[in-house]
This record gives sequence, C-alpha cells and structure tokens, in this order.
Amino acid sequence: MIVALLIAMAAPVAAALTILVAGWRPVTAWVPVAASVTVLACGVAEATRVGDSVHVGLGGLLRVDAITATMLIVIGVVATLATWASVGYLQTEAAHGHAGASDMRRYGVLTSAFLAAMVLAVCANNIGVIWVAIEATTIVTAFLVGHHHTRTALEATWKYVIVCSVGIAVAFLGTVLLYFAARHAGAGADTALNLDVLMATAHNLDPAVTRLAGALLLLGYGAKAGLFPFHTWLADAHSQAPAPTSALMSGVLLAVAFSVVIRIKPVVDTATGPGFLRTGLVVMGLITLLIAALMLTATGDLKRMLAYSSMENMGLVAIAAAAGTRLAIAALLLHVAAHGVGKTVLFVSSGQLQAAHRSTAIADITGVLGRSRMVGGAFAVGALVLLGMPPFAMFASELAIARSLADAGLAWSLAAAMILVGVAFAALARNSGRILFGSAPDDAPPISTPVTVTMALAVGLACCVALATAPSAFNDLLTTAGTLGAPR
Repeated sequence: MIVALLIAMAAPVAAALTILVAGWRPVTAWVPVAASVTVLACGVAEATRVGDSVHVGLGGLLRVDAITATMLIVIGVVATLATWASVGYLQTEAAHGHAGASDMRRYGVLTSAFLAAMVLAVCANNIGVIWVAIEATTIVTAFLVGHHHTRTALEATWKYVIVCSVGIAVAFLGTVLLYFAARHAGAGADTALNLDVLMATAHNLDPAVTRLAGALLLLGYGAKAGLFPFHTWLADAHSQAPAPTSALMSGVLLAVAFSVVIRIKPVVDTATGPGFLRTGLVVMGLITLLIAALMLTATGDLKRMLAYSSMENMGLVAIAAAAGTRLAIAALLLHVAAHGVGKTVLFVSSGQLQAAHRSTAIADITGVLGRSRMVGGAFAVGALVLLGMPPFAMFASELAIARSLADAGLAWSLAAAMILVGVAFAALARNSGRILFGSAPDDAPPISTPVTVTMALAVGLACCVALATAPSAFNDLLTTAGTLGAPR
C-alpha cells in the first residue's frame, strides 16, 4: 500500500521535471493532467484496500489510512479539473499576449510541484515532514499568485508570504513543543513526531506543554486554512492568482492544511481533554464565519466573493471539528469534498468570465446564463452546490454537521453558525443572481470557452452530481475516516 503513496508523490514530481526540461508545449501541457489522474487513481486504490486499518511504512515517514485515501481522492479530482482547464486557460493567456513561453513553463513546473507538496502533506506520518510539505506549498504558490506580474498581484503575493510565514513559524514552535513532550513521555528521538507514536504515548504527554503545542499548531495551520486571525491573505491571493490556481488553493490547499489539525486533535484531546481545542476551534470558526459573511455582503468582486465563500466554509469545517465525533469528522470531510469540486467549477468559470470582460467586477459581468450556456450553466450549478441546495452533497454535509453539533452539546454554536451561514447564503445568492440573470449591456463581449475548459467544466459538473449520489463505499470510507479523527 505504501507503493501507491510513492507513485502518487512521484507522478507530479516527474511532471514538474518534464515541463522544466521540455517546456510547456501542446504535448507536455497534458503531463500535469496525467499526474493528477495518477494521484486520483492511487487514492481510489487505497480507498478500496485500506478498510479501517492504518499502515505505516518507509521508516515510519508515510501513513495510509482512510483520511489519507479521502484526501488523495479530493486532491486528485480537483487537480485533474484544474490542470485540465489550465491547458485552455494558458492558451487564452498566450493569445492575448499575457503569457509567454517562460511564463507557461514556470506555471507548469510550479503547479506540478504544488500538487506534489500537497500529496506529501496528506501522506506523511511524521509531523515534521508535514510541516515541511505545508511550507513548500507556501513557497510554490507564492510564485503562482504573482503569475501576472501586476502591482496588485505582487502585493497579494507579499501579503500571502508574510502572513502564511508567520503562521507556519507558529506551527513550527508547536511542533518543537510536541516533540519535547513526546520525548519526555518516552518516545524515541527518531520517532517522537510520528503520528502513531504520538497517539500511543498521548496519555503520558505533559498536559501543560501539549496544551501550548496544540494552541500553536491550531493557530499555525489555521493560518494556512484561512481561519481567523491569520485569514487576511486569502481574498487577495485567490483574487490575483490564475483561475485554475485559485481552484487548487481554495478547493484543496485549505483542506490539506486543516487535515493536519484533524490529525493532531486526537493526540491533544487525549493528553489535555476535549475541551481545550474544542474552544479554540469554535471561537476561530465562528469569527471566521462572521468575517466571511460580512465581507460577502459588501464585496463587488467575483473572485473575492468566491474567496470569502471559502472562508465561510472553512469556518464551518472548524466548528464541525470542534464537535470531534465520528459523524462530525465524516461530515466535514464530505463537506470538504463537495466544496472542493463546486468551488473548482466556479473558479474555472470565473476565469473565462474574467478573460472575456477583462474584469472581475460583478457589475461588469451580468446576464451570463443567457450569453453562454456552458459557462452560465456551470456557474449556476457551482453556486447551487455552495449554497447547500439539495440534492447536492453540501446539503447532506451541513445537515450532518448540524446534527453532530447538537449531539455534542454545542447548540449555541450551531445557532450562531446557522445565522451567519444564512447571511452568507443571502449574499452569495444575490451576487450569483446578478451574474447569471442580470441585464447584460448591448455591447457585452462574447464568452468564449476553449475545448479543454469546456470538458473540465463538464467533468466537474458530473462530479458534483456523483457526490450527490455518493456510493456506499465512499460513505463507508468517510465513516472510517471519522473514526480515526475522533478522540480515542
């Protein structure tokens, strides 16, 4: 089973090297797509074999369990859609004179490296290796955020780098403290940061040190997940990055960062009791929800609207993690999967709208559904997914999150979250309605869609429908993953 993880990590590395050597050409442009499909295939293969077991290999550095398989599937699906759309996206950029051969080569190498870092982060068993992988995503995506070389893009890049570097430094301090606690609990020097070793020694960890380590790790990885108080980078970075990159960052990077919190939560809860991280997650989640809801009511920019929607959903995920039950973890993983696919469809659609209108202002982008059935229809379905409308999967995930919060005695948190989600719902519905059904001016530009973008959108819509009728095998995988994420 470890072999599949090695293949999943090697495929995007090979893709990056191929484009680095051969450049971005009509043939090599499909190499990142092939790497993404390979990651997806490895995730599906692991999901069919892992069951409720945990496998550790490569000297304790890699780990295969239901959470690993789930995250690999989500990464694989979103990356396949994003890299597929990237082929047409870069063709359009080149046709408009916005990207040269070196720009496309750099984009291909960095996107593949980004994928490799995320795969490593969800496959690693060692907290130190996970930290390195998450830091690598910051370095790689910083150059992608600044892809267009405009002043606004460069400002967003520096903001992203500074804020996330502070967050990752805080996470490093938490990692050092957790290592200190594990060593004093009897763990070996070479294995003290391994997740299986930390779980085995959790009862012997010093509660005070572990409490501080848990707080620092939550703040650090919460920064990368777009949670308060280090959330300020998200809207700027997502609005300035190329649309497929924004899809990857919003659809899976935030979830990959939060998956680290899911991994360490059982360890911290066992050592300190469930109340400590629960309080932190509820506070951070509710404040993030509040900020996102307020910004959604005020923003007039399409891509920033989608970014604030990501903040809203990550806030809800954090509150679900606070419940910490098997149902809550399973529900939040389903929410992550549904959000990832739906948000990818929306960002890919927004890329075509931005290219046609030379703007991301909502006031400039109206009447889309009547002007382009493909882009307008895809945007409409993506919006319905994000709004949590039945029969799409986010409707089921939000119901399950609500039930888990009620069962965990967090009724007040549920009530506050429902109010804030309602505000966000109204704002997102209003803005999406203007984009889809608003009156378009007589001189509105045509909305062209390259074949590769059309195909990516079509497959994305199929994935949204497939998640709405998820097979029992996938539900069983989520249930098993929920068991692993709940306190022992």
